[in-house]
Amino acid sequence: MLTTPVCRSLGIDAPIICAPFGPWDEVDLAAAVCQAGGLGSLGTAVRPLPELREQWARLRRLTDRPFAINHTSRPFDEEAFQATLEERPAAISFHLAVPPDLINRAHDAGILWIQQVSSRGQAQEALGAGADVIVAQGGEAGGQGGDVSTMVMVPDVVDMAGEVPVLAAGGIADGRGLAAALALGAQGVLMGTRFLASQEMSVSQAWKTRIVESAASDTVKAYGSERILPPFNLPGSTGVPRCLRTPPGGRPARAPRTGGPRRDRASRDGRHPCRQRRGIPPLHRPVHRPRARDPGGRRDRPTNRKGSRGGAGGSDPRHQPRAMTALSPET
Repeated sequence: MLTTPVCRSLGIDAPIICAPFGPWDEVDLAAAVCQAGGLGSLGTAVRPLPELREQWARLRRLTDRPFAINHTSRPFDEEAFQATLEERPAAISFHLAVPPDLINRAHDAGILWIQQVSSRGQAQEALGAGADVIVAQGGEAGGQGGDVSTMVMVPDVVDMAGEVPVLAAGGIADGRGLAAALALGAQGVLMGTRFLASQEMSVSQAWKTRIVESAASDTVKAYGSERILPPFNLPGSTGVPRCLRTPPGGRPARAPRTGGPRRDRASRDGRHPCRQRRGIPPLHRPVHRPRARDPGGRRDRPTNRKGSRGGAGGSDPRHQPRAMTALSPET
């Protein structure tokens, strides 16, 4: 079996790490990866501590091999981190920020630190903070990350890492990807999406099928994800998730109107029943009226002052500006 120096550091047989999947249960997958000689991982995001402890205990019953527990800054949970230190896994992995104080606490507990980075600046921070393993994640990755490609990111981090092992992540799904990572100077790979689609992962089969059947162009960076994902709560945090388009091949179709012509007309006129139920006054839009013609057949033009043409503001009330009704209960 292929081994590299990072295998000896982590106590594994193959230079392959399975990525953590946030709040999803991946105990069976992590156990399978560990038993096969790699390093399995468990996520901790937005899960209560009793559930995390149950997962850790279940994984230890399934394998006696080393595994990693992951934490992130979206959000960081101090209670879960302290419990992780007490659990003493072989390694703690972290991404989206570089926290020197947490790295020191892990080292004090005798736990290795795997730091995932998505930029040169983050890599420099991680090396300065004493990370034991650096994961150079390219922008092709399915998780939250940056924009620099794996092909560029990996050798850049390898050159600055010195003796610190570097793993490659982002767009790697098979032996060819591993071979390419080794050629770039990495000592192994971290794979996420490939393992997410495996039989042992406890997510819906429909999701796995979408992953397998999708092309590279079916994924997009989800900018603006802070509107739906938990907030960052550590300084220096950064990362944009990549996801599959929904629905496949385009934008969702607009829902047809179903309220009938009267309801639709009321909606256009600002008198929609939803507005009435909420006590919101109707929208009073200016009504367009055709301009009158003078006896000679020419249209009257508005005036900008009394007795002159060419702009609004004349004495004719038809040419006075109409005020919009404010959307407030007082009106």
